[in-house]
Amino acid sequence: MNLRKEWYDQELKQSEEALTHRPLEEEYSFYNAVSSGDMDFVQKNCDQNTFTNPEGMGILSTDHLTNLKYHFVITVAMITRQCVTAGMELEQAYRLSDFYILKLDSCMSAEGVSQLHHSMALDFTGKMALIKKSSVISKYVILCMDYIYSHLNTRITIQALSEYTGLSPSYISRLFKKELGIAISDYILEKKIEKAENLLKYSDYSLIDIANYLAFSSQSHFIQTFKKAVGLTPSKYRNQFYHASW
Repeated sequence: MNLRKEWYDQELKQSEEALTHRPLEEEYSFYNAVSSGDMDFVQKNCDQNTFTNPEGMGILSTDHLTNLKYHFVITVAMITRQCVTAGMELEQAYRLSDFYILKLDSCMSAEGVSQLHHSMALDFTGKMALIKKSSVISKYVILCMDYIYSHLNTRITIQALSEYTGLSPSYISRLFKKELGIAISDYILEKKIEKAENLLKYSDYSLIDIANYLAFSSQSHFIQTFKKAVGLTPSKYRNQFYHASW
């Protein structure tokens, strides 16, 4: 295989067809908007379907769907690294990246890839907005947030956070509430519900499986808590938001 000849032939063809890529400024402005938590910019970009716009999109595969998937992986990789540099916890960033790339395998249409791209970009952006808003929090509260994120499948107690940070339960409770404006127990519940929403939208796990995974005392307790927080029962939420095409 004469790769050099193929390269020159392709260069000649693309030069004749005047094929060009999007300016780097456009791509980096999008990545910067995500990493800075600029939800308005990212939402507008998604509404305009900039990601799937063929103008300026490099050809990584002759198959349109495969080409979109390749670009999706590149975009996730760039966003992940940009967000880590901007302050996102490394493990959280990589878990988000892995989650969305795994979901990409289930996309059987260009529309499905586009929708997944928008969800991914808005998810990263929302998390970065929270990080920017809480940029003045202490390392102890950050440790608590990281611990909670990594232990959502367990029953998280203030005593466990106390032992993890080396601070007394009462002090870490006061510090957390002072810096984030929310009690630790409410924050834990908020993150568990957020995780439950993702599982309901993007997985086929049963309600009892989700309840057990997130360490709720029972399925009925999970249903009651979820409905109070979201306004819908888990079943109705799944019926409304489950993305079968993914």
